[in-house]
Amino acid sequence: MPEADLEVLRHRLHQSRDVVVLTGAGISAESGVPTFRGPDGLWRQYRAVDLATPQAFQRDPRLVWEFYQWRRQLLAPLQPNPAHRALAALEQRCPRFTLITQNIDGLHALAGSRRIIELHGNIWHLRCTGCGQVREDRRLDLPPLPACQTCGALLRPHVVWFGETLDPAVLAAAYAAVAACDLMLVIGTSGLVQPAASLGYLAKQRGAFVAEINLEPTPQSDLYDLSLLGKAGDLVPRLLPAAR
Repeated sequence: MPEADLEVLRHRLHQSRDVVVLTGAGISAESGVPTFRGPDGLWRQYRAVDLATPQAFQRDPRLVWEFYQWRRQLLAPLQPNPAHRALAALEQRCPRFTLITQNIDGLHALAGSRRIIELHGNIWHLRCTGCGQVREDRRLDLPPLPACQTCGALLRPHVVWFGETLDPAVLAAAYAAVAACDLMLVIGTSGLVQPAASLGYLAKQRGAFVAEINLEPTPQSDLYDLSLLGKAGDLVPRLLPAAR
């Protein structure tokens, strides 16, 4: 990793007024969070991508909830890594800061980040299939078919499943933040999942300086001003000295 590139990014951070950060699975993987893709994408004999769908929940909600209970138990002991904590510190030093994440694990909030847009929801939040109420619930011993305390209808994980669209209000907030920023960091994303994959490009079109931090190049790497290859936990903390 050329130190000169890091110095350029530190200088840009020092000069910026409005910072947006987009994070993906790569930053959480450094905390031990498994992903849907690869060898971690199998639960029992089921592919995770086949269970995380509205059709699977309609067909067998008990099985889907068992899968999500397993995931919640897996995530519960995990802690934010240095990249999560550095971004929380960066938020404190930047006048205008927005963190957009594709991750559902809640680790950014655990690290202290507050201005968070969770594109794909949060596994620690439950949503009522009847009245639509959303509430946080971190219990690891939920009933097999948890029910809403308000209306009694079945609860579901408040996450965006495959085949579902993002919440329009959440997506609009993300677009607004990207349109207003003068610097954007894209950290730990594959650059393959839309609409998140297009956010860096949109920021670049609006005149922002865009830098990517990832283990390997992505389809967007050549579009950005900088592409820094390495672990987020190593690189992101090295940006802090220049932040206000």
